[in-house]
Amino acid sequence: MQAKYISYQETGSFSKLVLDYINNEEQLKAFYSYRPDMAGLAEALEKRHFIGDRNTLVEVLKDQYQHLTPNKSVSKNIELLGLDNTFTVTTGHQLNLFTGPLYFIYKIVTTINLAIELKIAHPDKNFVPIYWMATEDHDFDEINHVSVDEKNISWIQNTNGATGRLSTKTVAAAVTAYKGYLGISKNGKRIAKLVEQAYLEHDNLADATRYLVNNLFEKYGLVIVNADNPQLKKQFSNIITADIIEHNSAKNINQSSKNLEDLGYKTQVNGRDINFFYLKDDLRERLIFENNKYSVNHTEITFTEAELRTEIESHPERFSPNVVMRPMYQEVILPNIAYIGGGAEVAYWMQLKANFDYYKIDFPVLLLRNSALLVDKRSAQNLYNLGFSLQDAFLPVEELKNIWVQRNSTAQLSLADETRAINSIFDQIKLNAYKIDKTLSVSTDTAKQKTNHLLANLEKKLFRAEKRKHETALIQIDNVKKRLFPNGTLQERILNIAPMYVNYGEDFLSSCIENFEPLGGDFTLLLP
Repeated sequence: MQAKYISYQETGSFSKLVLDYINNEEQLKAFYSYRPDMAGLAEALEKRHFIGDRNTLVEVLKDQYQHLTPNKSVSKNIELLGLDNTFTVTTGHQLNLFTGPLYFIYKIVTTINLAIELKIAHPDKNFVPIYWMATEDHDFDEINHVSVDEKNISWIQNTNGATGRLSTKTVAAAVTAYKGYLGISKNGKRIAKLVEQAYLEHDNLADATRYLVNNLFEKYGLVIVNADNPQLKKQFSNIITADIIEHNSAKNINQSSKNLEDLGYKTQVNGRDINFFYLKDDLRERLIFENNKYSVNHTEITFTEAELRTEIESHPERFSPNVVMRPMYQEVILPNIAYIGGGAEVAYWMQLKANFDYYKIDFPVLLLRNSALLVDKRSAQNLYNLGFSLQDAFLPVEELKNIWVQRNSTAQLSLADETRAINSIFDQIKLNAYKIDKTLSVSTDTAKQKTNHLLANLEKKLFRAEKRKHETALIQIDNVKKRLFPNGTLQERILNIAPMYVNYGEDFLSSCIENFEPLGGDFTLLLP
């Protein structure tokens, strides 16, 4: 595949905060530690003070991989994590059914590529790409469906606990439906076999996801972490206790959120007084402090402060961080240098820096994941035949139609010259009227506004009439936009890897690895 690059601004799909961060706007500098470039990464490396236990991390990972028989690249990277000169580059994501939208794949590719670039820049150090599975998340409705061929495939299941622990006994119907789309081509059969082995031969969603993602990316040395583990949680237990009892994160995050909002940015998350859930088997519910006791929402479970301290000490795995404390947990147990996230993630991490500073935990370099649009040959040819560039595909569909009509019409469709001429006449009328009676100026302005409104409507009617004469071309524009932007949004936010893998196989993933530039700061267009 070939790649072209355009600026994120040209896509019209990213928030002001993300664009300002990329463009190094001064007012955002208080909300992060290092710039997302090689100089910022070098500074982060020099200052990184890792407080976690490397030996524990290695042993936990070996245990989690014991049924996978990881390849040499993964096994080597797990062993390297025991060395003081090894650092991680991390991305995190929910356990979406069959990997979910394409941006999940793009996150991992960006992470792998940054680890490679860091090794080239710092050959005396090791860099391990990490996929952090959000196994403790309990919002099953967000992850239980996938979009393929304009159809949704869903996994019907009732659950209230952590999704990573969810049994896969009821997923067979969704697997069958997914395989039906994949078909009987060589590529389709390969990914169908992977999906079957992942979801039908593993007992829970965490193991199924690990198997599938590992098979897609193991040759690049990707290490997959499930942090729902008592040994790893033990390293975080002091912060768990302090934050639940003292409500520190709520105060720090709320102030940062206010500061961002005062600068005109939209915040992504809200801190609570207690930012931890109580987690057991089929239960993940918020902890609440009321009537001088700590209670688990929607249950009869309560703790005094002394009992809570004992419970955290004895069973740290039962305390699950929410979205504002999970990043800190990650940075405590991983020797991490950079976090790769989407626009919303970059935004909410900026709300968290003050809390990291409070607990004296190093804040990583934040990098926006690579985003991409795969432009199939048919769509590319349609755009070229219509006289558009690939970049033009990001314009709103009505704007594209108007541009095409203007370029291809022999009639005069704009009334701009006539409007200017009429406005000049009204200005002269207003001057004459003012000499007769000052109050007539208002009446003249009103008549002018009505006339301009009538002319604007007439111009729209001219456009609509001309469009009807070019129906075939305008339908082509509609079809291209629908193919490239399903549901009117970026392809990567809707489509699953399935059509890409069926059509291009391993070449799709290897092309992403080859063409994504984690420090490039541009949006990627992929052309087969």
